[in-house]
Amino acid sequence: MDITKLTVHELQEKLEKKELTVTQIVQAYANRIEEKEEKVQAFLSINTEEALEEAKKIEEEGRSTSLAGIPIGIKDNICTKGEKTTCASKMLENFISPYDATVIENLKKEKLISLGKLNMDEFAMGGSTENSAFQITKNPWNLHTVPGGSSGGSAAAVAADMVPWALGSDTGGSIREPAAFCGVVGLKPTYGLVSRYGLVAFASSLDQIGPITKDVTDSAILLNLLAGHDEKDSTSAEVEKKDYTKALKQDVKGMKIGVPKEFFGEGINTEVKEKLEEAIEIYKNLGAEIEEFSLDIAKYSLAAYYIIACAEASSNLGRFDGIRYGYRTKNYTDLEELFKNSRSEGFGPEVKRRIILGTYVLSSGYYDAYYKKAQKVRTYVKNEFNKAFEKYDVILTPTSPTVAFAINSKCNNPLEMYLADICTVSINIAGLPAISIPCGVDSNQMPVGMQLIGKPFAEETILQTAYTFEQTIKFRETYSPKFKE
Repeated sequence: MDITKLTVHELQEKLEKKELTVTQIVQAYANRIEEKEEKVQAFLSINTEEALEEAKKIEEEGRSTSLAGIPIGIKDNICTKGEKTTCASKMLENFISPYDATVIENLKKEKLISLGKLNMDEFAMGGSTENSAFQITKNPWNLHTVPGGSSGGSAAAVAADMVPWALGSDTGGSIREPAAFCGVVGLKPTYGLVSRYGLVAFASSLDQIGPITKDVTDSAILLNLLAGHDEKDSTSAEVEKKDYTKALKQDVKGMKIGVPKEFFGEGINTEVKEKLEEAIEIYKNLGAEIEEFSLDIAKYSLAAYYIIACAEASSNLGRFDGIRYGYRTKNYTDLEELFKNSRSEGFGPEVKRRIILGTYVLSSGYYDAYYKKAQKVRTYVKNEFNKAFEKYDVILTPTSPTVAFAINSKCNNPLEMYLADICTVSINIAGLPAISIPCGVDSNQMPVGMQLIGKPFAEETILQTAYTFEQTIKFRETYSPKFKE
């Protein structure tokens, strides 16, 4: 039995039946990281020694929760007390967090064991994990392709069986796109469902922490731990605690699924489209009511997203000035030069690009023309989704217009890179929940992701819809990464 191939719910079962010990599980993952990390480069810091000590301690004291001793990987923009939280940036290269994010507190209460912090695009700005200040993470399906971004380290680590599940963050598709590229499950919860306290902010009105897992069941289990009101986060929603695993029913009979024709038009790869059309037929055969409709928001959403996200990034990253904390230049003669050189040397090109764009759209004379207009588009996008959800339970789209692309193929064309987010950004603008699940592979054996979008706080509906499809096609039993070199 290969322990690292098991899902979390399978590991739970083995622990309960005493077929495995916590130490055996953690040791299996430590061995797997040693075997595969050099090729994949998903981790920025590895805690396997500490994890094994923790495993022994849990065994000595006895497992106090159903998830005690289960390992997990953490995206490196989520604060973890006493550990480096670098955001994959030179600016925070040596920052050791003095506190835990709320989601980390939740994991620690359940006695989960961290295996380390995972690579990402610097400050979560990017769609390929090529913008990390330290390394480029590779896609386990084909090591010459990107794993997606910005949670590329999290998705690659789960796909490569180096962690059974991981935390990511999603600002415009940063959980869903890497999940699609790496053939795993990525859930972006409703804005406000999961506390953002301790998540290093990129765009505060768009960011959301969520799970990246091997299957939909694990996604529901992890969401149970993450969701809930938090007084430390002023945007946290006051919603009742739910058990999302109760939504895992294999039934979509009578469910109304809307398919927006604009999300299947120009720019969507032919093979991606074919796989999505096959998925739609499967849903029809399972008894769902499928209807094509018009949701003409994608082209507006992308422009509005990059204006809002960059404006908020410009504001949030203003704190990194070389004085309070973070990187400080050694070359300066006065205060202005200290600011300028610290930020010039501490930030990478993509982060600088977004700060400059964000500062521009917020500047006097341009605020009304860009930022204010983008916020009006945001309201329009929300209203269009509201209208669609009067008729449909779920909206089905591709997660990404293409499968994973080659490393360095889009680095010199930021606009082309931004267009890769066209299917995902509108969900963040509207604050909706969405899940990406694999729906097949293309002719090069690369995974294709399908996105299911729900009403606000209707995570149960999208989990049920995803679970039904997953149980029907059994993707994990048919396909697995080959680490093609």
